[in-house]
Amino acid sequence: MDDFVNDQINPEEEPENLEMDEIVEKPELDTLDSDLRDGEAHWYVIHCYSGYENKVRHNLEQRIDSMGMKDRIFDVVIPTQEEIEVKDGKRRTVERHVFPGYVLVNMVMSEESWYVVRNTPGVTGFVGMGNEPTPLRSDEVSQILRRMEAEAPHVKVSFKVGERVRIVDGPFNDFRGTVAEIDLDRTKVRVMVNFFGRETPVELDFLQVEKA
Repeated sequence: MDDFVNDQINPEEEPENLEMDEIVEKPELDTLDSDLRDGEAHWYVIHCYSGYENKVRHNLEQRIDSMGMKDRIFDVVIPTQEEIEVKDGKRRTVERHVFPGYVLVNMVMSEESWYVVRNTPGVTGFVGMGNEPTPLRSDEVSQILRRMEAEAPHVKVSFKVGERVRIVDGPFNDFRGTVAEIDLDRTKVRVMVNFFGRETPVELDFLQVEKA
């Protein structure tokens, strides 16, 4: 499952979010192949319109309950990751969808369970090859869950080398400068600040800087 053809519904999504191509293959499904009905629970990926992931999960959970499918559809998960962003000099933690336009479903595949999921409002199809929904491998599921359970929130970097930024914390608070270097591993940024008429390099934490 390494050659997913990217067909995101929303072409304006930022490239950093388009990481599902490392997990799944080609989306599209109209009928259910009988070979998939092995009676075992697997994780499957369903495709929906980007931005409607929460609505799809809500709709599907309601259908599971009302149609008595709790013994065949066990869990509906939207892969998310905590992210710290700095805006207007304030820090806040937000949940970012790791794979916009995708929702994970743990289910036993059958004609009935496929019908419940496939006909949920907002769902555009299962991810798979041809007429076969492709279950995720156990290592793929573990990779996604580990990312969701990461202790340290991801820090959103809204600036790049060469851009003007404003320092929002520390002794150089409210100074402006130009980004000279970004160290993703250490979450540090080096900014060239005009100090007493000289360009001086200042090393700062990502959270101490925002786009000017």
